[in-house]
Amino acid sequence: MRIITIAWRNLWRKPWRTVITSGSIFFGVLLSTFMTSMQYGSYESMINNVVKFYSGYMQIFTQDYHENKTINNTFVFNDSIRQIIEDEPKLTNYTSRLEYFSLASSENLTKGSVIIGIDPKRENMVTGLKKWVEKGQYLSKDDNAVLIATDLAKYLKVGVGDTIVLYGQGYHGVLAAGIYPVKGILKFPSPELNKQFIYMPLNSCQQLFSAPNRLSSLVLMLHDNYQLPSALSHLKSKIKPPFMIRSWEELQPGLVQMIEGDKAGGLFMKSILYLIITFGILGTILMMVSERKRELGVMIAIGMQRYLLSRILFIETFFIGLLGAAAGIAASIPLTYYYYLNPMPLEGDAAKTMIDMGIEPYMYFSIQPDIYYVQAIVVFIITLFIAVYPVIKAYTLSLTSALRS
Repeated sequence: MRIITIAWRNLWRKPWRTVITSGSIFFGVLLSTFMTSMQYGSYESMINNVVKFYSGYMQIFTQDYHENKTINNTFVFNDSIRQIIEDEPKLTNYTSRLEYFSLASSENLTKGSVIIGIDPKRENMVTGLKKWVEKGQYLSKDDNAVLIATDLAKYLKVGVGDTIVLYGQGYHGVLAAGIYPVKGILKFPSPELNKQFIYMPLNSCQQLFSAPNRLSSLVLMLHDNYQLPSALSHLKSKIKPPFMIRSWEELQPGLVQMIEGDKAGGLFMKSILYLIITFGILGTILMMVSERKRELGVMIAIGMQRYLLSRILFIETFFIGLLGAAAGIAASIPLTYYYYLNPMPLEGDAAKTMIDMGIEPYMYFSIQPDIYYVQAIVVFIITLFIAVYPVIKAYTLSLTSALRS
């Protein structure tokens, strides 16, 4: 205990030396946390763009529909499935959909489209569909109208108030055909969604395809992606054939591969950053020991045993690392939180690239707790490895040269 007290007092005999030394650790934690927050924020943005625009965190459908997405493999939403969903505490909301393909036509123009029958109120609560209405109005439950994506509307040369014809094949091969007014134009950040999506009330969609009460999927939402593993595991244990449940990761394997690839590149960049941090901390520790060379020599000359001196130096470095890491976390929390609330807007080619990928052109940040403590622990461990140098120096210090310095 006495050694700890001595080490603590030694730090503050020359406070600026301590501040400078711990400052290198502080900036190491701050930079690595900022970089990690930006990296994980971009992943969360990609995931949110997928789950909140369309897929949800999880979807329930039949095993046959998973293998062959035809309207004949749809299902009726029964009480047993409803009870399982409502009993899951981590779910924040869910919505029903009937999704199928049809031809959309206006005058002499025709294009294949994805028709999505929705419960307008629940769909808006799950995916915020209403905010993407650029012109016109959002749907209500009893409407017999459609919302059409902007690029598809331009191709068909229709606007709000015009009508389009939908025709295709319905349930068990029945002819599906209907004329619907355009109530609103949707503009998504994703070009792919803008080219093909048409939304209509669920009842109207079921009538169009002669599939009363039938659904293609149930879309489930959570508070965030970190709750997905436990919720998915619990629901998989409850949902039995012919039904099945899949996460967004299973529904969007391409996005998962992209994130994993980016993580590998991010790990390489972070390794370089840690290497820079290591040399920065090592340089300040070397400076500190060199500056105290005469002081250490005097302590040995008056009778302090070298193993006690090495323990004091190690504890001093430990305290410096602890102070720097704590200060780095304290500074990084408000900094990343500010950018979490105010994402950095991107411009030029970077913005265009992100829009083409279906991602909003902003640099997002994450505030998940592990971002902070993991970086602090890594930098602190680096500091403890570097603390071996003062220990070795205490044993190898030449008394004669130290007293003459």
